[in-house]
Amino acid sequence: MDFSGTTEISDEGIKKHFKSLEPWEALFELAWNGLDARAGTVSVDVVENEIGGVERVVVLDDGDGIDIENVKDNFGKFNDSAKKEDAAQHGLHGRGRLAFHRLCHSATWHTRSKNGDAEIHVSGSNIKKYNGKRIERNAQHSRLSKVETGTCVELHNFHENLPLPAKLQQVFSTEFGWFLALNPQRHVLLNGTSVHVPSHETVRREIEVGKFVFDVTTIRWDERPSSEKSYIYLLDSDGTTRHKQLSSFNLKANFFTSIYVKSAWADGFESEGKSLFSEGNTTTDSDEWRKLTKGVNELVQEVYDEFLRKYVNAEISKYVDEGIFPSYTGMEASYAEWRTENAKSLVRMIYMADPTVMNSLNKKQKKIIVRLLDRIAVSNENDALFEILNGVLDLDDLSVRRLSNQLKYTQLENIISTIEVLQQRQTAVHKLRELMNSHYQSVLETPDLQQIIENNTWLFGSRYETIGAEEDTFTRIAKNLRDTVPTINAVDSDDVEEAATLPGATKQTDLFLARKIPTFDSFGKQIYRCIVVEIKRPGISLNLKHLQQLDGYANIIKKHPEFSSEHMHFELILLGRKISGADMEIASRMRGQIAKGEMGLVSDDERMKRYVLNWYTLLDGFELSNGHILQQLKLRRDDLSALTKDELVADLQTS
Repeated sequence: MDFSGTTEISDEGIKKHFKSLEPWEALFELAWNGLDARAGTVSVDVVENEIGGVERVVVLDDGDGIDIENVKDNFGKFNDSAKKEDAAQHGLHGRGRLAFHRLCHSATWHTRSKNGDAEIHVSGSNIKKYNGKRIERNAQHSRLSKVETGTCVELHNFHENLPLPAKLQQVFSTEFGWFLALNPQRHVLLNGTSVHVPSHETVRREIEVGKFVFDVTTIRWDERPSSEKSYIYLLDSDGTTRHKQLSSFNLKANFFTSIYVKSAWADGFESEGKSLFSEGNTTTDSDEWRKLTKGVNELVQEVYDEFLRKYVNAEISKYVDEGIFPSYTGMEASYAEWRTENAKSLVRMIYMADPTVMNSLNKKQKKIIVRLLDRIAVSNENDALFEILNGVLDLDDLSVRRLSNQLKYTQLENIISTIEVLQQRQTAVHKLRELMNSHYQSVLETPDLQQIIENNTWLFGSRYETIGAEEDTFTRIAKNLRDTVPTINAVDSDDVEEAATLPGATKQTDLFLARKIPTFDSFGKQIYRCIVVEIKRPGISLNLKHLQQLDGYANIIKKHPEFSSEHMHFELILLGRKISGADMEIASRMRGQIAKGEMGLVSDDERMKRYVLNWYTLLDGFELSNGHILQQLKLRRDDLSALTKDELVADLQTS
């Protein structure tokens, strides 16, 4: 018996619907047809020819088969379908079966249903026409010989290639994973291998609403399912999907979920709303449903918050690896660490508020944005930064309060951190002053004093705050050259401080510190900044002899081949407890360089500067430059502390 016919739409109309479909996605549609027909297993087999091309594809399912008594409901309609039983069905539009034309020229459906066996053929060149005929049971396709019902679709004459097997397995997993997770008793096979559920996290919880218990399973997918949005599925006691609706988290960036809710409450669910004649109210308008969705949303919010926390931490780690954050070179170590953590906190806050803001930026743009945020956050423009971010980000009231407090606390923490650094330095200054005033004659522990200098190089000025770790080769050569200077270690009576004794002074030793630091000059050219500090023993006063030793050391360095590079710029610093009152040459050399505005500068050559400094000049310089700042910061800290305490209490009471 022939039951050929045509679809109620033109060829062009059909093909227009599949214009954006990838050719291999036609296999998805055929597999979905089998699952929608209640198949327990759908198998897709790709048969290749001798040269590795696709000869045919066979899609077999053990579902209900095509009802040949009502074949017009299957092949005669488009954008309509007879499959209405399950709300989770994929093929509710009656068009997926014709997607095959994107991949090949012809398709044949061999089917067996409760009403008999049949064969239907469709050609891609005349896709609106289908040719069908009934056949005897013993004439059916061999793949259907052992099943009571089912369908076997064969595709021939391919004009497009399929992805490689591994890629095809991956896209099938992405397409069907959510369905297989929802229905673990059902299977999709690709070339005999089960399509697996893709990587995911599962959270389960029971929600009680009145006398009903709802089993809620939330699956968060690592990758977005190819054809599935984030839905909430309502399942009855038999596992049939009675209702589905989009989750309120459907549009969250990189957050893909499937939420399954199973309960006996859904057994009598009415999808079209409460009927006037219904005894119970099992609809989306019911109190139970509203309370249920509230509980589900709270659960998904917890999953989202945990996902976002891990996602943001991973993004910040990428920022660190890619060098997005500033390096804070030249800053004191503890302050630089605080600035780094504060910059990370700002980026974390923005990601938590709206993860899409930074995702579209390239590496250079991220660097610019992060550095601008970092600079503004530690300036007096926190209010302006708050206005900008609040105007750009899509924030709720709670996020607005968090953002405001973050920036206010950032300013407060910055002030507190600065105060702590200055107070630590102030304490070091007091201790060093006491050492030079009262104990300079008996200082013998030169390693300890050297460590003090290495940990407090900021005393020489802001550009010496961080001078890095010791480089063995540079330090060894610099020290060896220093030791060649005549009488460099000799001490005579003219060198000794009046209150000191010559035997005591000779027991002390000079200290030596050398560092080689990569940096940039004023023209942006990369250079090595070579710092050499000669710290004379505390029991002597600096005089002409020591200045001549410094000049002699400078000449030796200039002549040494290892230090002849144009990229090496030297700073030689001679430091003593005080400059001898009888010496005139050191003061004269300083006056000659006074126009340069650099403390203690006695010589300025092309690649070498020489300085003579005394401890009291360094200590007084710190107190003069930082005392007023320290007092003002304490006042500002007190103002901010009073301001933010009340806000913190209010937030804790309302959150």
